Amino acid sequence: MTGLLQLSVSSVPCLSRAPPRRYGASGPQGAGPRPTEVVPVTEPIDDGRKAGHHERVDDDGGQVAKWKIIGPGIVVAGTGVGAADMVATLVAGSRYGYMLLWAVLFGVIMKIILVEGAGRYSLATGYTMFEGWRRLGKWTTFYFAPYIVIWGFVYGASAMSSTALPLAALFPQVPLIAFAIATGIIGFLLVWFNHYAIVEKVSAVLVGLMFLTIVTLAIIALPNVPEMLGGLLPRLPDDPNGIMYTLALAGGVGGTITLAAYGYWLREKGWYTPKWMQVMRIDNTMAYVITGIFVVSMLIVGAEVVRAAGVTLSAGDKGLLDLERVLEERYGLFVGKAFLVGFFAAALSSVIGVWNGVSLMFADFMGRMRGLPDGHPDTRVGGKYFKWYLIWLTFPPMILLFLDQPFGLIIAYGVLGALFMPFMAVANLGLLNGKHIPAEWRNNWWQNIALGITAVLFIILGVYQLWNAIT
Repeated sequence: MTGLLQLSVSSVPCLSRAPPRRYGASGPQGAGPRPTEVVPVTEPIDDGRKAGHHERVDDDGGQVAKWKIIGPGIVVAGTGVGAADMVATLVAGSRYGYMLLWAVLFGVIMKIILVEGAGRYSLATGYTMFEGWRRLGKWTTFYFAPYIVIWGFVYGASAMSSTALPLAALFPQVPLIAFAIATGIIGFLLVWFNHYAIVEKVSAVLVGLMFLTIVTLAIIALPNVPEMLGGLLPRLPDDPNGIMYTLALAGGVGGTITLAAYGYWLREKGWYTPKWMQVMRIDNTMAYVITGIFVVSMLIVGAEVVRAAGVTLSAGDKGLLDLERVLEERYGLFVGKAFLVGFFAAALSSVIGVWNGVSLMFADFMGRMRGLPDGHPDTRVGGKYFKWYLIWLTFPPMILLFLDQPFGLIIAYGVLGALFMPFMAVANLGLLNGKHIPAEWRNNWWQNIALGITAVLFIILGVYQLWNAIT
């Protein structure tokens, strides 16, 4: 009787909570009852789940949910830390030594909380992150639409340029712009012609390479363990910029729009239901443990190598080339070149992760705007809207490689970007409480406190970044 009741609801347009036809790996399904059947219906209770989610079957090939299975966390780890994050950490280490080590670790905990919330919401409800944001109000669309368009255009050029820098240093006879364009095209081809599984495997290789290189470098640098232990005690630097450096290190490293892509990567992995909740939590935690070790290693290099050399790193990504020269002088040619390989792996993993993850977000955004049903091919990997954004990320930004960055565009990028992490933190508070999520998966009191603290810190950091962008 329950099944018959559900079928009749889906056949009546005015009562339906989902389109009568769904698309998935097995094609169209759910034709509904015959027109001659008349069954009394009642309005379904909104328990936070998408209609039919409690009956959803994972596209996991019947795998047993266990922690040994590598998941989207490896893509998050590769995507979250880019060249700018590496420079910020190096500068912090060279200025303050290990004083801000606690801020790095606190930032890791904040990201774990934030991304766990995104993953929990996706698995518990069956909604994507953008669907969840829309349930909070149409205002979310007015922010997200211009942000994802402007962000993609500016970030595309920045990511290609960052990835080209170490290659140009390794092969100085080739122009940097040539490497930048080649990097964008390689990322484009990898994502255009392959499914998520390939992206995950490539990311795993790149993460392994960058992790091995940077952690080995930190070991060679011989960290001062007593000073490191002292850095676990929360303290702030005395200089006027100390507070903002602390906030930037805690909130900025590994914090981008790709945090919201985690739920989409869960879907592409075939993890749809709460069956994978515990594995998702382990997967997410391990992603940020890897990120944390990587960032701490960069802090060690900044404290032990850059500070000892008395070198002031250049602003932006080029600061990493300054470090390469210092490493060559101190440890020899091999170590300097090995660092460039790790730099390249970190930058390329960000390109591949963004090209895939943010394109998925855009495809979902367009599908919802156009009213397409769940699982429609146009909203998935390889679909029309996915390819639109992939093209947008790759080719138009190449124009910026030949020009000075337009002032107005950079201002808009900075303003919208400064608001994203506060936006996501506040949105998570709304989505993980009340009617938006089933009761058994709602935040408890300590999760709300932790997420609230995270939201406040991101708001403060966002205001600071907003001020910098405007001034």
